Amino acid sequence: MIGDSVQVVGDISGSPGTLGRIVKLNERHTLLRRSADDSDKVERVMVANATQMLIVVAATNPEPRVGLVDRSLAAAYDAGIKPLLCITKTDLADPSEFLSHFAALEVPVFRSSAAAPPLAELGAALRDNVTVFIGHSGVGKSTLINALVPAANRATGHVNAVTGRGRHTSSSSVALRFGSSNSGSGWVIDTPGVRSFGLGHISTANVIGSFQDLAAVIAECPRGCSHAATTPDCELTLQQDKLTAAQQARLQSLRRLLGVAASPAFSEQQQLT
Repeated sequence: MIGDSVQVVGDISGSPGTLGRIVKLNERHTLLRRSADDSDKVERVMVANATQMLIVVAATNPEPRVGLVDRSLAAAYDAGIKPLLCITKTDLADPSEFLSHFAALEVPVFRSSAAAPPLAELGAALRDNVTVFIGHSGVGKSTLINALVPAANRATGHVNAVTGRGRHTSSSSVALRFGSSNSGSGWVIDTPGVRSFGLGHISTANVIGSFQDLAAVIAECPRGCSHAATTPDCELTLQQDKLTAAQQARLQSLRRLLGVAASPAFSEQQQLT
């Protein structure tokens, strides 16, 4: 599994004709998992031992989707991994409205453009960590990797003008050494672009726990509350008019992830899933 720590015997120089053998798989400290969809309880392990997740979204082309970030946050918190958010192509569109959905969360945000990738800021955040990059195809994950690790030579691609989706340029995950012994080092893990991020393996309590900005209101809900819009005495519904626009959008996202009824007044366009 990508990210595994192992013990090896033999010649590990990598020279032609040499042979090394894995003799022990060390204990895994974290496991980042996802399922095929929300109804599938069978989990797929994406990476082991990651300490951070960098969620990469584009300001446009492809359009940013709140739902992917919400799902990635839930998976990160469930795995005990620190989430970071990087929004690319900020020279092509203003990401402020999109980022307002997550303003109340204590998630570090990095803005990147073709002329000004945040290499120094990202580099400081990545040092001494194992960071897995997650995002749709075409958002610029591999471009960032190549800028951070010049020898990586990860393939990059373009977004389909008809579908608005990127094509897969990374067919498998790869771990790359970042930095140096002098300035501090770490690992970055490039992953194939995701089309869906199922959370069928995550408990309801852990999904709710990833919505920290709504925690105070949820704590006032009656015992056993499903948090559906039609549930009597659900504090989320009773206080909905007092929530900020960003919190209301997060509430609808929470209800979708829980598979309960969202407010009928909340349009598909606003959901941005």
